[in-house]
Amino acid sequence: MWRMLATVLGGQGLVIFFGALAGRGLDPDQDPVLAGLTPFVLMCVLAVLAIVAAGLVRRPFGPALGWVIQALTILSGVWVTMMVVVGIVFALLYGYCQRVGRRVDREQAALARDHQEP
Repeated sequence: MWRMLATVLGGQGLVIFFGALAGRGLDPDQDPVLAGLTPFVLMCVLAVLAIVAAGLVRRPFGPALGWVIQALTILSGVWVTMMVVVGIVFALLYGYCQRVGRRVDREQAALARDHQEP
């Protein structure tokens, strides 16, 4: 499961970064929105956080951190409207990969258990 989730989060990080570039291109004179940071900087931080989350997805808190990234991606639609659609697509993909990944993990564990018994 973790490989699938990490792949989704890694790709999502790249798409978020491209969304940040698009937002900056649409509004080059962005005003600071949070703690003196512009939407471009905040979205770049979110992109880096998504890639870091991809590396942490094997930890017990990893899948939950991925869902936080999904929510923040959808919320970034405040600055770049198309990010709402991107966030929803990635959230659906993340949820699907989590569901299928758990099933595959269970099947592999059962198969390994069957091969160990004499």
